[in-house]
Amino acid sequence: MPRTSRSVDLALDLPPGPAPLRHRIADAVVDELRAGRLRPGDSLPSTRTLAASLRLSRGPVVAAYDELAAAGYVVSRAGSGAVVAPGADRAAAAGAVTHVHTPCGSDAGPEHPGDDPAVWDLRPGRPDTSLVDPVAWRRAWRTAGSAVPGNDAGPGPAHSRLRRVLAEHLRRSRGVSVAPDDLLVVPGVGASLRALPAALGLVGATVALEDPGYVEAWTAFATEGVRVAAVPVDGDGLDPALLPRDAAAAYVTPSHQYPLGARMPVTRRVQLLEWAARTQGLVIEDDYDGEFRYDVSPLPALRSLPGAEEHVVYIGTASKLVAPSLRVAWLAPPRPLRDRLRVELESRGLVVNEATGLALAEFVASGALATHHARVTRTYAARRAALVTAVTRHLPGVGLEGVDAGLHVVLRLPDDVDDLEVVSRLAGRGLAASPLSAYAVEASVRGLVLCYACLPETQADPAARCLAQALAPQTPTALR
Repeated sequence: MPRTSRSVDLALDLPPGPAPLRHRIADAVVDELRAGRLRPGDSLPSTRTLAASLRLSRGPVVAAYDELAAAGYVVSRAGSGAVVAPGADRAAAAGAVTHVHTPCGSDAGPEHPGDDPAVWDLRPGRPDTSLVDPVAWRRAWRTAGSAVPGNDAGPGPAHSRLRRVLAEHLRRSRGVSVAPDDLLVVPGVGASLRALPAALGLVGATVALEDPGYVEAWTAFATEGVRVAAVPVDGDGLDPALLPRDAAAAYVTPSHQYPLGARMPVTRRVQLLEWAARTQGLVIEDDYDGEFRYDVSPLPALRSLPGAEEHVVYIGTASKLVAPSLRVAWLAPPRPLRDRLRVELESRGLVVNEATGLALAEFVASGALATHHARVTRTYAARRAALVTAVTRHLPGVGLEGVDAGLHVVLRLPDDVDDLEVVSRLAGRGLAASPLSAYAVEASVRGLVLCYACLPETQADPAARCLAQALAPQTPTALR
C-alpha cells in the first residue's frame, strides 16, 4: 500500500435493477477497481460526501462500505476513513463479489415449477437476512465448531452461555431483568406456543387474544384445547377493560401490535398487570420485533415493569432481528412455572441443538448482534421512509398505520372492499402482499399488510405505482 493515500472523487454509475441499493453501490465500487480507476491505497470519499453526490440518504452508503469492508475490499485507517485494501484490484479483476447476486431471500418455502416469483414480495415476517455480516456470522460458527460436543444424553442442551448473554442482551435492549437460569431456549415461537397451555394449566380455560392478531397463536391455543376469546384492538392495542370475566390469560404484542402496529401505552400496561394481579391471571407477552422503532426510543418490554415477573410469560425471538430460519426464541416465565414449562418443552422435543446455541451466543457476546441491529435499523428506516413517501405520492387518499415500528405497515381499505380480491389482483401484477382480513376472527377489517424490510429504496416507487394501479377501481373518497 502506498505511503500516502490518494484521495479519489468517485463518480459512480449505479447499475439498474431491483438489487438492494447497498449492493449496487458496492458493485459500482468494485467496477471502478476492475476498470483501474481505483487502486489499492486510494481513500474513498466519506459516506456523507458520496451520499450527497449520489443524491441518496447516507444509510445505503454506510451499508455498502460495511459490505466492502466485510469482503476485504477496503480497510479503515485512523484519520483516513475507508482505504482500498492491498490486492483489491486483483480480487476485482478475478471476479470476486461482495454478495450473492440473488433477490432478497424469504422464508416463503420452496417455489413450485412454473410459479412466477413476485417482483415485489411485501408479505410480512421477512427480514432481509442478506444484511447479516458474513464475516461475523462465519466467525461465530467457527467458534461453535471448535467446541467439543457435549456427552449429556439428557433431554436437551443446557445452553448455559447463550442464556447468560441473552440475559444481558434483554437487560440492555428491552429493560428486562431476568436470571440466566430463568430463561428457556426454544426452537421458535410458533412451536413453543403449543406447549404453553399444558404447562401453564390453560387447557379448557379461556385465553384472550388480540383481534386482529397473530394467527399462529390462535391456531396453537385452539389446537391445544384452549377456549380462545377475541378482544378487539384499537390505536393503543388491547384494552384490558375489555378482557372477558373468565379469562385466565391474555396473549398480547404490546411493543408493536401484530398486525396493526399499535404501541400499548404505559397506562394500559399497568392496567393489564393490575388485572393479572387481581385475577391471578397470566399475561403472555410476545415481544417479536420490539427492537425496531424509528422515530422514538423503544419502550421497554411489559415484563420490565415492577411486579411483572410474577405474572408475565415473556417471549423473545431472533426471527426478525437475525433470521427466521435460525429457529431460536426464548421464554422467561414466572419462576414458579419455569420447571413445568421446561419439562413440557423437553417432552415435546422442543429443544435447540447445541451448535446453533453456541454460534448465536458468540454472535451476541462478540458485539456482532448490536452492530447488526444498528445497521439493519438504519436500512429499514430508509426503506420504510421510501415506501411511505411513494405510497403517499401515488395514493394520496390512503392512510398508513403502524409506521413507527416493526418491519411492515398497514394500508387500510373500506369494509366493503374485498382485500383478498385486491391481493389476487396485485399478485397478477407481480406484487405479493397479505390481506388484513386474514388476521381477524370477529373484527371487520380490510386492508393490506406490506413488509418493507426486503424492498430496496429504488423499488418503493414502482411498488407503490403497482398498488395504485391495482386499487384504481376504488374511488379516492372510498379509500379515505
